[in-house]
Amino acid sequence: MAFITEKHFDDSNYTYSLSPKIKKYTLKDTTFMVNKTGAFEFTRLLEEVPNSNSGFLLKIIINPNLTGFKMSITDQSGLRNVNIFKNASPMIQEKFYFQMQALVDREVFEQKEK
Repeated sequence: MAFITEKHFDDSNYTYSLSPKIKKYTLKDTTFMVNKTGAFEFTRLLEEVPNSNSGFLLKIIINPNLTGFKMSITDQSGLRNVNIFKNASPMIQEKFYFQMQALVDREVFEQKEK
């Protein structure tokens, strides 16, 4: 999957794009880890019941020069994309929106209504 500048999940309320104010230290503060290629990687398990280890995996990768990103929501194996806005409980959706709002508040992403 190539790096993109904007992402909209099917049936989601928002479209996300990188903020022009994004900073590398902010990514580190928000628990992004630097991988072998220098890209910033963020993973979160979206669970309906906390600490159940069953849910969907939110994965975000931002390229080293902060100009593009990849974002996916998959099953726990990371192999199959999942539409949490159609097939998952409202709690999972709420956790996704909460996580993304935290990244919007820290100026990592910008969101606009669909």
